[in-house]
Amino acid sequence: MRLITAPGVPSSPARVDLPAREALRVGAVQHRWHDSPDDLLAELDEGIALAAREGARVVFLPELTLSRYPAFVRGGDDPGAGAEDLRDGPTVRFATEAAGKHGVLVHASLYERDGASLHESYGDGLGFNTAVLAGPDGLITYTRKLHIPVTEGYYEDTYFRGGPVGADPTGRQAYPVHTVDALDGARIGMPTCWDEWFPEVARMYSLAGAEVIVYPTAIGSEPGHPDFDTQPLWQQVIVGNGIANGTFMIAPNRHGDEGAITFYGSSFISDPYGRILVQAPRDESAVLVADLDLDQRRDWLTLFPFLATRRPDTYGRLTEPVDPSHPLGGSN
Repeated sequence: MRLITAPGVPSSPARVDLPAREALRVGAVQHRWHDSPDDLLAELDEGIALAAREGARVVFLPELTLSRYPAFVRGGDDPGAGAEDLRDGPTVRFATEAAGKHGVLVHASLYERDGASLHESYGDGLGFNTAVLAGPDGLITYTRKLHIPVTEGYYEDTYFRGGPVGADPTGRQAYPVHTVDALDGARIGMPTCWDEWFPEVARMYSLAGAEVIVYPTAIGSEPGHPDFDTQPLWQQVIVGNGIANGTFMIAPNRHGDEGAITFYGSSFISDPYGRILVQAPRDESAVLVADLDLDQRRDWLTLFPFLATRRPDTYGRLTEPVDPSHPLGGSN
């Protein structure tokens, strides 16, 4: 597995005051699916170990970390047959064991079983696409994916329901920002994949004070448009949303051909100034390590105060219900 380390901490061009905190060293693993569960776990463990040896304090893994991507085909009558328990399923167990073994926090992603989906109110067998953060003592926190793709090759709406609009039964709101004591109080948002395309998502996390937004991702080719490479657009929109919101962006993706889709890797970490601190290749397993100067958020949003100069009194249309009859917007 290839190790790619950022050359250092770039300066903060908008800096006025000295940073109040040490830089946070993070890692991200780009992996591919293996038919053998042992090979899959070994590759992920190797990646976490490499990042930990380089001093990373938290390691981020791609979407549906231990699963083959399922949504090439529609989910069928029992889409959640392979879903797992949030707190003691195989993904959290693996993340917990790796965290203890390597002395880091581990972020991963899973297909979460939703007990409510079996009730008469649903009856559809859908679950959640859920990002988790674990330490040596188990699950620290989690966030459920809000926006669910519906396009060819990515029929996720037949597997997952969107995360909570308001509070879920545990009291958890949409767009939770997790203040992680083990990372010196770093404030992290954990949406997932399709969420990364929506400027509203990054803005909501930024308004809640997120310094880092991580999107576990599984994205690649478009089955109906095989000659259309969306990788540059994917990267640009995430980096741009980071600039507009003063956030570091971490996007760990998988790579490799899993059938209908060839995942294009290209995992990266960017800063609030839109600089790519470190990036993986398209077709190789890799570990990224970078130092994040979290006070750059304050520097950039002081010079360019996007949050303070908003006009929410003009944004009412953003909260109107979606009109399926006008998918391109407008009213004609």
